[in-house]
Amino acid sequence: MKAYLLPTLFAALAMAPALSTPAVAQATAPDSSGAGQFIDTLADQAFATLKTAGGGKVTSAQRAKFRSLLAKDFAVKAIGDRLIKRWRPTISPAQYSAYLAAFPDYIINTYADNLAGYANADLKVTRVAPVGSGFAVYTSVSRPGGQPVNATWSVVHAGSGFQVTNLTVGGINLAVTQAADFDAYVQKNGFDALITFMKSRQG
Repeated sequence: MKAYLLPTLFAALAMAPALSTPAVAQATAPDSSGAGQFIDTLADQAFATLKTAGGGKVTSAQRAKFRSLLAKDFAVKAIGDRLIKRWRPTISPAQYSAYLAAFPDYIINTYADNLAGYANADLKVTRVAPVGSGFAVYTSVSRPGGQPVNATWSVVHAGSGFQVTNLTVGGINLAVTQAADFDAYVQKNGFDALITFMKSRQG
């Protein structure tokens, strides 16, 4: 069964096309918002959390740390809601609660092992621009022996800090792609089957 994309840069890296040449950072004023530093720090923490010895599997302790990072720095509920926006009026409160309960573990257990391969990656913030009520943080991500991959993080204020709400990788808007994938799955199998599928990937 197809594994659906999730709104993290790290999951998208394995699927994004490599760039033939590194992107050139556009001239801009120094970032005074703090959004760029937020993304830089987040990437450092995520890569360090998922780093494994000798390419081994991510441990339960690492997953727990990654869960804490995700809950703090990603707008998980808002992202989950976006993916089922089409179906929200048609599902029951019980179905919605089951979906929200399954979503965080689905993110972690589907992708954590894959992300360990990017523990030695380097992320560079190239530009930050205000967009709507938040910011677009433009970055270039590379790992030894690979071509850089460009990604734009959508970031909003959350309390005294920031949270990630979406990503565009290689020109592909992940929120749009993810929602289309979920729509197709629910159309074919039903909403309860989507929840069952998500739970099946928690082991």
